[in-house]
Amino acid sequence: MHAVLFAHLAFPLVLFACAAALVAGTVDAMVGGGGLIQLPVLLFLMPHTPVLALGTNKLASVVGTSTAAGRYIRRTKVDWRSAGPMAAVALGGSFLGAASARLMPAAVLDVVVLVAMVGIAVHLWRNKTVGLVERIRFEGARRIAVMAAGGVVIGFWDGLAGPGTGSLLIFFLVSAIGLEFVGASAVAKVVNCATNVGALIVFAPNGSVAWGLAAAMAVCNLSGALIGTALATKRGATFVRKVFFGVVSLLIVSLASKLAMG
Repeated sequence: MHAVLFAHLAFPLVLFACAAALVAGTVDAMVGGGGLIQLPVLLFLMPHTPVLALGTNKLASVVGTSTAAGRYIRRTKVDWRSAGPMAAVALGGSFLGAASARLMPAAVLDVVVLVAMVGIAVHLWRNKTVGLVERIRFEGARRIAVMAAGGVVIGFWDGLAGPGTGSLLIFFLVSAIGLEFVGASAVAKVVNCATNVGALIVFAPNGSVAWGLAAAMAVCNLSGALIGTALATKRGATFVRKVFFGVVSLLIVSLASKLAMG
């Protein structure tokens, strides 16, 4: 029973996981990337059961992303004609990715995310006004199609492992669609909520969730989401852009160090 609830973790380690969930929820609500804080902690604590770590991470994350999505919806404008279809296809992509999760080595995921984060950092450095002002590049059916294409690809990635999904969604919405950072964060949270649900559909029935640990982390992730959305909506796109660039830079250093140390 203890394995099902807390994966045999001692109480101090559960507190450590909860602290990571609080920080992850705060960062994720603003700029995404919470999974790159929360998931490595779970993989460190459960090195022999990576699928259990993935499932536990998804359950804790879905509470935070749902909370952040609800807060953003009340405080910012979300175009549901394009965000709705993007979330729907992203859920399907996440379901397929989660079904393939056992096939992808962790080292490969780290390399892919590292390359993506370096590309994002270079793009933001060279384009210092990206995401500060909304400049929509597509309208009508084209906008729906482009967002849906991005949603299914990033959704598959989220189900497969999920590191950096929120950041990838925000970057896609800012760079490819032309949203400003706060609006992109709002849409990203709606889509990210759907991808988490899609992955959970696969993980939960297979016993790949430590339910007690996930519930404790979910409360902390939710608290972080409240803090993060309040900061993002109050401080605006310029603040969120700075935090986003900072988080991406830290993730690059973290992943590069992890790969260098084997």
